[in-house]
Amino acid sequence: METIKQSATLADQAYTLLKRSIVNGELKDEQPLPEETISKDLGISRTPLRDALNRLAAEGLIIQKKGRPAIVAGFTREKSLEYMEIRSVLEIHSLTKVVAQADPGFIRDLRNNLSGQLAAIEKDNYQEFIELDRDFHILLASPNCNQELKDMIERMNTGVNRAFLILSSTIPKSARGAYEEHVEIVDAIEQKDIRLAENKMIVHMNNVEKRFLNYYLNSSASNGS
Repeated sequence: METIKQSATLADQAYTLLKRSIVNGELKDEQPLPEETISKDLGISRTPLRDALNRLAAEGLIIQKKGRPAIVAGFTREKSLEYMEIRSVLEIHSLTKVVAQADPGFIRDLRNNLSGQLAAIEKDNYQEFIELDRDFHILLASPNCNQELKDMIERMNTGVNRAFLILSSTIPKSARGAYEEHVEIVDAIEQKDIRLAENKMIVHMNNVEKRFLNYYLNSSASNGS
């Protein structure tokens, strides 16, 4: 694990480093996070570490229990499907609100992200693709003036992102299909066609769930469970 640098808020850096370690699977499901050990590893005191742990708990990435070390939240099929359902409702609603606000800079940012997605696919770097996928969905909500809604969308995407990263070694071949669906969403936004954008997002979200279930079933089979 990286050590903390002194150039930014210690709690923010600890949060970022721990979140990355959880999402990419470096810290495993139900792994204890003893404050003394973690603070020593990061090179910080327990006060900023506790702030970071509280943020991670609020996002559902760790579980805190009084008198015991926090643990990494377990990954389950059911929890991931719950995230996907909430994510779908939030993102479809948000998209209908932001299409009319789409300006050239917003479209450019989306297109740049899409270019990164395609490059990751062509390099067979599916971890990078999944990270860019998460960034794409957060970016889609960025013009929305409702900060609470944007925070919820980011949280839901973090949970789904973690699920796909854990399963990404099973069947990464559907990434191109997801990329093409993203392109269709951006095309509809650029046309400022709210109904078309909404329909494209609904199709994409339905396919995301299908791909996840396919990944999950294949991962379970490969593990003999």
